[in-house]
Amino acid sequence: MPSSRQPSYLNALGLLCALGQGKQAVADALFAGDASGMRAEPGWVDDRELTVGAVRGELPELPSGLDQPHSRNNQLLLAAALQIEDDIRAAIARYGAGRVGVVLGTSTSGIHEASQSIAAYVNDGELPAHYHYRQQELGAPASFLADWLGLSGPVYSLSTACTSSARALLSAHRLLQQGLCDAVLCGGVDSLCRLTLNGFSALDAISAERCNPFSANRHGINIGEGAALFVMTKEPVANASSIALLGGGASSDAHHISAPEPTGAGAQAAMRKALASANVAAQEIDYLNLHGTATQHNDAMESLAVQALFPQGVACSSTKPLTGHTLGAAGALEAAFCWLSLSPYNPDGLLPPHLWDGQADPTLPRLPLVDADTRLRRAQGRRLMSNSFAFGGSNLSLIIGDAP
Repeated sequence: MPSSRQPSYLNALGLLCALGQGKQAVADALFAGDASGMRAEPGWVDDRELTVGAVRGELPELPSGLDQPHSRNNQLLLAAALQIEDDIRAAIARYGAGRVGVVLGTSTSGIHEASQSIAAYVNDGELPAHYHYRQQELGAPASFLADWLGLSGPVYSLSTACTSSARALLSAHRLLQQGLCDAVLCGGVDSLCRLTLNGFSALDAISAERCNPFSANRHGINIGEGAALFVMTKEPVANASSIALLGGGASSDAHHISAPEPTGAGAQAAMRKALASANVAAQEIDYLNLHGTATQHNDAMESLAVQALFPQGVACSSTKPLTGHTLGAAGALEAAFCWLSLSPYNPDGLLPPHLWDGQADPTLPRLPLVDADTRLRRAQGRRLMSNSFAFGGSNLSLIIGDAP
């Protein structure tokens, strides 16, 4: 686990999701609680319209000359990388291509395009000429980014469902602390695809309307897409935002293939490990970004875990009504929301508001959910926690804060 005496510095951030493209656009919509990017669309699941968090607008074409199959997933990743290309190139120039790594989380990779090709095979009896099996490999996003940038440091992807990109940030930290890299491009990317949406629909876990976390009326998740990419370094970089990964903790309770451990013991263990690694007490956390999927079991489990760890309360919210659940990208994207909360892109010190119907579930502990006027204290030493919980009992919590 990360050491409180050795934070990792989050010097640059590129991101896009249903809230918009780029730090300022995302911050403006995030802190305003603007959920207009969540829209009902047909075609993802037969005979149903579903509310999804799609990235709107043009995406960059992939560079020519690379031995990388095309996918929307790689386009989303490239769009995030182009936002911070100067910072990336500066890190490569400073440290060398062999000392810059890539660690990304994903769960879809190019499955959308691959499934279209397989559908063509079923209908026509042959695969399209452009199909290549590498398109759907989970390692494809990290390989693409490294090939585009000419990097020769450690390059890999992680796929642990909804903790994938949170785990990528923790893994990037370890590469730095072990001396294997001087900088790591880390984060996550996932794109909308029919396979994912139909899978969650088959589990009766998906909501046709905007999701409603921690409400008595909650009835499932929305799915979204997006990418978040950080430049993480072991040392601070001049003129960069003084925001750091202060700690992180993981647990694996292996309770069930899809259902969370109902008492929240695994989630609580991850949060406790994060606090210990950052050497902070629970009462020193200023804000908690909840996993908050709006499923019956997740919200029940998480509310129990949070109440047990924060008996005096902590300002918290789920941002999934604003973006949808971006699956493998969710951990990095929500860590990015913590980063934005601490950054100059949030001059009013607002926190991401919790969008719901206000009808609390009387069977659950009542959490102090953030409203539109809740603000982050302005003093130095602010610490924000972000939770990610996944199928199979994979739990991970990160602590982002002002660099010491």
